[in-house]
Amino acid sequence: MATTSDIKKGLCIIFNHDTYKIVEFQHVKPGKGPAFVRTKLKSLTSGKVVDNTFSAGHKIEEVRVETRKYQYLYPEGDMYHFMNTSDYNQIALPKETIDGVEFLKEGEVVTVIVRAADETPLAVDMPPSVVLEITHTEPGVKGNTATNATKPATVETGARINVPLFINEGDLVKIETEKGTYQERVKA
Repeated sequence: MATTSDIKKGLCIIFNHDTYKIVEFQHVKPGKGPAFVRTKLKSLTSGKVVDNTFSAGHKIEEVRVETRKYQYLYPEGDMYHFMNTSDYNQIALPKETIDGVEFLKEGEVVTVIVRAADETPLAVDMPPSVVLEITHTEPGVKGNTATNATKPATVETGARINVPLFINEGDLVKIETEKGTYQERVKA
């Protein structure tokens, strides 16, 4: 049993008879009253995100998990197929268990969180950033750069992001997968 002082981002716990992953947390010590921890939890079975507040010292049931490297193979309906890079076993996971699925490209290596007790795959952690090619964007208008102007663009996976005006079709861009935002242009 862990307590609220052990809470950190990425920790997997049992909450309301379901397995949740802590997405965000904040320790709060108000001037008056006891301390508490505000959390944002994501269900690893349904993908649902809930907010919860734990009082200081509250006991939480931690789930022992392992992380393994898997290579993304292909989609099939709402299921996504992955292959373990060490023993070549294949698994299929539902779309809800993958954060940033719109930036997932065939051949991409991701981290799969597996419950250690029964070897059940729980969730997929995307890399912090991915490099994708711009497949469609309108040309930028010259002189329209008084502020940080952006334009919509489509990347090779079909996802839409906003990019600066100087980005053209065929450019490679680095995208932050957690927020789905443009970071920088990458030289080929």
